[in-house]
Amino acid sequence: MRIVDVNEFYSPTGGGVRTYIDRKMGIMSDLGHELIVLAPGRENAVEERPGGGKVIWIQTGHLPLDQNYGLFWESAPILKLLDQLQPDVVETSSPWRLPWVIGKWQPKYEGGAVKSFFMHNDNMAAYALRWFEGLAPQERIERAFSWYSRYMSGFLQHFDAVVTNGPALEKRLKARGVRIDAAMPLGIERGHFSPDLRDDRLRAALLAQCALPPSGHLLLGLGRHHPEKRWRLVIDAVERAGSDLPVGLILLGTGVESRQIEARIAGSPHIRMFRPVYDRERLARIVASCDALIHGSEAEPFGLVASEAMAGGLPLIVPDTGGCAEVADRHASEFYTARDAQSAAAAIHRLFARDQRVLRRAVLVAATKVRSDRDHAVELMDYYQGLVDAKRNGAMLKVA
Repeated sequence: MRIVDVNEFYSPTGGGVRTYIDRKMGIMSDLGHELIVLAPGRENAVEERPGGGKVIWIQTGHLPLDQNYGLFWESAPILKLLDQLQPDVVETSSPWRLPWVIGKWQPKYEGGAVKSFFMHNDNMAAYALRWFEGLAPQERIERAFSWYSRYMSGFLQHFDAVVTNGPALEKRLKARGVRIDAAMPLGIERGHFSPDLRDDRLRAALLAQCALPPSGHLLLGLGRHHPEKRWRLVIDAVERAGSDLPVGLILLGTGVESRQIEARIAGSPHIRMFRPVYDRERLARIVASCDALIHGSEAEPFGLVASEAMAGGLPLIVPDTGGCAEVADRHASEFYTARDAQSAAAAIHRLFARDQRVLRRAVLVAATKVRSDRDHAVELMDYYQGLVDAKRNGAMLKVA
């Protein structure tokens, strides 16, 4: 099959979506399929990928508040490329103008294409619920923004399939009355991450940068700097726990909130912020050499970083709802009340108060159970193949 993903969330400096698509492109090639991404760019260009697949950059404007991402303002270049490429499946995930363009597109080639809307995120949780959380209960905010769910249902009726990236998002959207046809839990590149990569000298060096001795505890915060990730909550929790516990935090990432985070930790001797590490081997060594991953976002739809951390041999400290909670191993994690820094601080205390040898054994078992990205790709391709076959068989019956 040829799959074309028209993706406004794909960016050279993007986070989880870029990582997911780049890896999926190679896996699909190994499986005998082709993935082509149409992405917003600063100029028109084609980027061929070794082993198969490519990214076609279409020149367009970028978001004023986040120059890492762009929006497709014009539909003509997209529709022209779709008719030229003649995909078996077209995917998209942006909830704004793009799904109306893709949904109403009528292919000009025989057989046509299955149209799939792939839900990567939950805008209501990421924005509305966060913006107004101090003003009203969550249920009331959900009701006030139910128009957004109705809006999504409007364009989803034009798609053959509506897919989510895991059970957390499926549960939330179905509860709001949004159609979901299948949940396809994501996976990670298991080959990179391993508890065997733990490096005590690297760990000691990172703790030293946090002004702590090797006997201290090293937490990792991994992900882009955006308000929905709630890094300020994580920082508050670490500082509270650090009042009577030798705990440090390293933050790896960048984004629209980097300057605010940098200002927030300016007076914190045990918290350091670093640029993203794009070298996967080096990142895997850093992950394995920390003592736990801490995450702040209950709006996380899946939790790739949580899966990567578990595969690298780390226990988790995560909110009790959301994608990270769904993938976390119950025996190798501590959960806290979402949006509550004091509860998160207590979870840090609980984790390091546990018998560390028992915890380590649980973590090593959890590492072997993490779902791979190949598992995800195989399941998704089987699902799409069934839809393509059904669509074409249906078309043949109509002709007959």
